[in-house]
Amino acid sequence: MTRPHVHSSAGRRRVTRLKNALVFVAAATVVLLVLVVVRAQTGSGSRTGDHRLPTADRLGRPPGPGRPGGLAWPREGEAAVAVEGLGNLGTSGGDEPVPIASLAKVMTAYLVLREHPLGPGEEGFEIRITAADVEDLHRRLDLNQSVVAVEVGEVLSERQALEALLLPSANNVAALLAVHEAGSVEAFVAEMNEAAAELGMARTHYTDPSGFEDTTVSTAADQLKIGRAAMADPTFAEIVAMPATVLPVVGEVANYNELVGDEGFVGIKTGSDDAAGGCLLFARRVEIAGRTRTVLGAVLGQRGGEFIPAALDAARSLAASAAAAGG
Repeated sequence: MTRPHVHSSAGRRRVTRLKNALVFVAAATVVLLVLVVVRAQTGSGSRTGDHRLPTADRLGRPPGPGRPGGLAWPREGEAAVAVEGLGNLGTSGGDEPVPIASLAKVMTAYLVLREHPLGPGEEGFEIRITAADVEDLHRRLDLNQSVVAVEVGEVLSERQALEALLLPSANNVAALLAVHEAGSVEAFVAEMNEAAAELGMARTHYTDPSGFEDTTVSTAADQLKIGRAAMADPTFAEIVAMPATVLPVVGEVANYNELVGDEGFVGIKTGSDDAAGGCLLFARRVEIAGRTRTVLGAVLGQRGGEFIPAALDAARSLAASAAAAGG
């Protein structure tokens, strides 16, 4: 005779434990799947070619306020960079006005060309050198300023004066141009500050046309604004892209910006002294997605070794990283 099937308490416990085990396995599987999805979405895994911004930029410095990740920002001073058609890529080092040395001459040239535009091959107005101008030259030499030699009776055309201003960075020619344009240095400086306000350079203040005075101050971001405006003038862009020129009396002079003519660099202006350190407002033509674009940048306050070489090195690295970011 067949014995009827009886559910004992031990059997019920075995069934209950089996059910609990199955529930636990199912829950664990769900948790594991969730973790896998989250890991994939957050990129916590290490993958070659991941284009998301890391927690530190290529130089190992953490990104933060005023230091966006992914660009080769200088380790000191201020910097700003933009790519034509793509916009500003950011700034580094804050936005406090600091001395800019001879970067001030960009505004001087901008105002001269705004008032007296030059067409291709045109020489423009003329400045005749006086005895007072030669005396001014020697006074500036005694102060170890950057100058070009001039002689009584020498005539400089507008184009030659701008070349002397922008390539060998002649402080004496900055004063000559200021007086020619406004009647006095003081009146011209007032025009410089008016133009800065028009361009939205709210944290810039000029006290002289050459930048020799420590009280001529600006920010890297503001220098991009004057750089963009000045480079829109074909004559300005042509001059700052020259590796060298020939001037009366002094002969051949080199552009202090040794990047010009190399790696697509086409300007713009160097500046250096004890107060400002090494400064460079730069422009570099690059190929991005099949188009030629301009990387425009400024580095201020570079002091690693000699001032100008330090600024050139910082600009080269920043421009290269900006071109890569734009691509």
